[in-house]
Amino acid sequence: MSQQPSTDFKRLDLLPPYVFSVIDQLKAEAAAAGQDVIDFGMGNPDQPTPKHIVDAMVEAAREGANHRYSASKGIVSVRDAICNWYKEKYNVDLNPETEAIYTIGSKEGLADLTLATLDKGDVVLVPDPAYPIHPYGPIIAGATVVNIPAGPEDDFEANLKKAIAESSVKPKMLFLNYPSNPTSECVDLAFFERIVKIAREHGIWIVHDLAYADLSFDGYKAPSILEVEGAKEIAVESYTLSKSYNMAGWRVGFMVGNPTLIAALTKMKSYLDYGSFAPIQHAAVTALTGPQDCVEEIRLRYQNRRNLLCEGLSSIGWDVKKPKASMFLWAKIPEAYQSLGSMKFAEKLIKEASVAVAPGIGFGQGGEGYVRFGLIVEDERTEKALENLRQLFIKDGLLTE
Repeated sequence: MSQQPSTDFKRLDLLPPYVFSVIDQLKAEAAAAGQDVIDFGMGNPDQPTPKHIVDAMVEAAREGANHRYSASKGIVSVRDAICNWYKEKYNVDLNPETEAIYTIGSKEGLADLTLATLDKGDVVLVPDPAYPIHPYGPIIAGATVVNIPAGPEDDFEANLKKAIAESSVKPKMLFLNYPSNPTSECVDLAFFERIVKIAREHGIWIVHDLAYADLSFDGYKAPSILEVEGAKEIAVESYTLSKSYNMAGWRVGFMVGNPTLIAALTKMKSYLDYGSFAPIQHAAVTALTGPQDCVEEIRLRYQNRRNLLCEGLSSIGWDVKKPKASMFLWAKIPEAYQSLGSMKFAEKLIKEASVAVAPGIGFGQGGEGYVRFGLIVEDERTEKALENLRQLFIKDGLLTE
């Protein structure tokens, strides 16, 4: 008699149901029923990649030598471009051989770094709410995650010190993400100086996700943690071209900083991949070294969308704080709907206003009470969404005609 293979997939048991799948299903059902759903739920740039970057990829793809396996740590020219970019942008010196590695998007680099450096018994400190790979990368690797309250109303530094003091096991690693996804919270260089000091005192690695470095508004400039003296001794920083250059689908990122962590990631990647298609890496070189006016155009587009959405929500009585950076608006649920919770409120917006947002609970318990808008909708559609929300508020008695 034949036997069935085991379906005891223990790592999958560590992962809760993906709450965004519920929203995706509701969007699909609404669309099938003829609703015109205006989707702010994803962090997926809606504009094309700048032409000079696409042209560079096409030209490189015509070269047969670029069709072979690549290097998992990235070709030499892309690592040189990464380090030169950091020097120009942050005045940070990096060795392209030991302190920089190309990744297949920042998410892959973060996930593989946790596999390379963490195991059962390790404790990792992660902000809450957080982008899911920040807690679940360590969880998949077997580590124990301690959530640090990091919402708009929380004192992250005080909460961090408290968590370190109360941990029965010395934490091994701390994740940071500023400007933040999902909360859009921003920090200054002095914040990083204090965090680096704390981490050095306690011997804790820092992994900083700088995905939204260039999407900053109103004169704010997002700092790099590597600008802090001595940070490279304990920290690495991850960056992606997805947002700054509209290259989300290309899967282009990199990690830089501490050579021990870079070496660990390099070794892990050497077993898992051969790098991305070389023409994509050549296009990344063009993005980092070529004209940067496209980055400014992209930044201004997000700033204008932020203004339109924030001012429009405020005009219908939904008070929101304008973010200083990122491609997201972290909006507290209006008081009249707080009792619904973020999931039920997000469902209500789809069903009754044809507006899709991401429920805050999808980013951790600290996200409850909020929803996230992605600034990924053209102005005309945003205005339509605002009118839909206004009509909903009128129907529910929050506004008069």
